[in-house]
Amino acid sequence: MTTGDRADMRDDDLNWKMEEVCLQAWPAAAETMADGWLLRRSGGRIRRANSANPLRGRRGTPEAVIDAAEAFYAGHGQAPLFRIPDIAPELESELDRRGYDREGGTIHLHADIDRLSGTADHGVRVSSTPDEGWFEARFRGGGYDEAERRIFRGMTGSIQGEKAFVSAEREGIVASIAYGVIRDGLLVVESVETDARFRQQGLGRKTVGGLIGWAREAGAKAGCLQVVVDNAPARALYASLGFSRELYRYHYRRKTIAA
Repeated sequence: MTTGDRADMRDDDLNWKMEEVCLQAWPAAAETMADGWLLRRSGGRIRRANSANPLRGRRGTPEAVIDAAEAFYAGHGQAPLFRIPDIAPELESELDRRGYDREGGTIHLHADIDRLSGTADHGVRVSSTPDEGWFEARFRGGGYDEAERRIFRGMTGSIQGEKAFVSAEREGIVASIAYGVIRDGLLVVESVETDARFRQQGLGRKTVGGLIGWAREAGAKAGCLQVVVDNAPARALYASLGFSRELYRYHYRRKTIAA
């Protein structure tokens, strides 16, 4: 085996490890496995929790996988949605043939914990559970209906592993939030939000930096996150914190059904 082969194997292992921990950091209400794919269902608008996701290892033929997913989601009154990472592109041609459109685009970023800029900050509140102020900040201005609020609350309550919900205040309200989960030594950064009235004040950097500081003290060896490709402010924030290594990308495939 050559040095290049060993490096490819390490990268592949890291990619799939990131897939697994990111799924665990945002659990779905219901999941079932079919032909090496994880079919997730929660209701609401969050795509990750309502889509078919590939698993590491052997997976079924594209035709069999898509048939199984279509039947599963139809049985629950949902349109099928496929999350397609670059590391598992085998469904693309069959999805094209069946008329599935492409949407979204997200980057996986990774960094060793020693390369990340973040320390515990007395101005950042860290808790193992989210309080009402944290939830209020999450839902503020997001257009969430009551069902989606219940779904998100239930999701945060079902997260397994060491976790922290962080927030920073301005003018007496929670203005910036995030949460993180540590699995297998890897910090997953999730749900980073800053109130529109308080942006460009360094609050996002302060909050995520506090989360990184918590993870470092908790023994995390590395950090990772997902960021939308065209979200330039978020990408700049994460780059400033040290998330400079792109591992791979993913997008979704959805079939538009005429009314």
